[in-house]
Amino acid sequence: MEWNNLHELLRSLYDEMLPLSADMATVAKGIAGLGALFYVALKVWQALSRAEPIDVFPLLRPFAIGLAIMFFPTIVLGTINAVMSPVVKGTHAMLENQVLDLNQLQQQKDQLEREAMLRNPETAYLVSDEEFDKKLDELRWSPSDLATMSGMYLDRQAYKIEKAIKEWFRNLLEILFQASALVIDTIRTFFLIVLSILGPIAFAISVWDGFQSTLTQWLTRYISVYLWLPISDMFSSILAKIQSLILERDIEMLADPTYIPDTSNTVYIIFMLIGIVGYFTIPTVAGWVIQAGGAGNFMRNVNQTASKTGNIAGAGTGAVAGNIGGRLMNK
Repeated sequence: MEWNNLHELLRSLYDEMLPLSADMATVAKGIAGLGALFYVALKVWQALSRAEPIDVFPLLRPFAIGLAIMFFPTIVLGTINAVMSPVVKGTHAMLENQVLDLNQLQQQKDQLEREAMLRNPETAYLVSDEEFDKKLDELRWSPSDLATMSGMYLDRQAYKIEKAIKEWFRNLLEILFQASALVIDTIRTFFLIVLSILGPIAFAISVWDGFQSTLTQWLTRYISVYLWLPISDMFSSILAKIQSLILERDIEMLADPTYIPDTSNTVYIIFMLIGIVGYFTIPTVAGWVIQAGGAGNFMRNVNQTASKTGNIAGAGTGAVAGNIGGRLMNK
């Protein structure tokens, strides 16, 4: 099974588990209804005890949350997924374009490396059977020629072993790279399923006075976890773009007939290691993208600053009025 099929399997798993949130909404309705009763009663009693008019608008909050709980899969999850889905598709298309360009450049580089080694008589027999047989035909059965023939067989075998080891290590890093992406996607799917199923309970608890932040925190965490996949695709596309630039530079250097290619692929291995480590920083980056409470803290600071300014201005105005009154009394 290919890696893309595993990611598709996780997406289908999320779609199949999504209807379970509707079953949890039944329990959430009772919690939200009891919380709405206490919330409305408390607000009405506070207004009556202070002899103030009852503000109806804040009392509509529990009923709005109740409607969201009743149609949670459609109104809440459907809306969020519909808004965020274009972001996922856009970043995935970006990744596919970069990977396609990377594969084409890699094939072009491999072909140029082979041609460069064929141009060099000392390395042509290592990559070409025809050049190897041709060089053997030029030798005779003298002791020196036999030694040269044995050295050619040993060099060719050592080249094949070295190439096989490098290819094996490269495939291992690619597997680890793909596995890191799969781990992130699996954890993301698990978190989204848990948040989706228990979402009605979080909405119901937010009805209770003192737990209003539960709703905001749920939305923040759901969107943050949902962004793991597009951030992962963007990270992969950035790495693919860097590798494409490196390959383009290598292709330009290989165009020089006197250039001796380096087949160690050290830079490629380094970027694969960076990618494996970088995948596990995606949750942190997603937390930077969306945070809850920022606007509330900002408005709280603005209100505190405004109140302090008002107090200072009031004190200053009172002092000025007092001085004017004193002068008038003296006169």
